[in-house]
Amino acid sequence: MPKMKTKSSCKKRFKVTAKGKIKAGQAGKRHGMIKRSTKFIRDARGTQVLSKADEQIIKPMMPYSR
Repeated sequence: MPKMKTKSSCKKRFKVTAKGKIKAGQAGKRHGMIKRSTKFIRDARGTQVLSKADEQIIKPMMPYSR
């Protein structure tokens, strides 16, 4: 049986935690930061864990993740 392929876009954008949740970078931080509130900028630092609904979309594209 040949190996299944992982979507290239997913390996670049997502990481899997030890418990199997999916981590991703915060959206909405590429440009236009002047109009964003200070609270948004502060809260959007680092990465976030995806919701269950989003996780169900990404998981099939990463067959060898936990």
